[in-house]
Amino acid sequence: MARDKAPTNEVARRSRDIQRSASDDSAKNPNPVWFKPVMFGFMLVGLLWIIVFYVSQGVFPIPDLGSWNILIGFGIAFIGFIMTTRWR
Repeated sequence: MARDKAPTNEVARRSRDIQRSASDDSAKNPNPVWFKPVMFGFMLVGLLWIIVFYVSQGVFPIPDLGSWNILIGFGIAFIGFIMTTRWR
């Protein structure tokens, strides 16, 4: 019975090694040059969207949306925060 389990364990070990080497290779690659400016840009644009909404008392950026402007600002900034998980 030990002989039956040995080949499957070896196959499982090899597949884990292949997955680790594949993920390690991608983790070593740096981000493209545009990644950081876009990431910080999203965060700043989202923050500015919310600030403009509050300072203009709801007149800008899009008056018809009303309080949804806050959600849009947070959504734009959240995209930047999500991008930080891929920053190398």
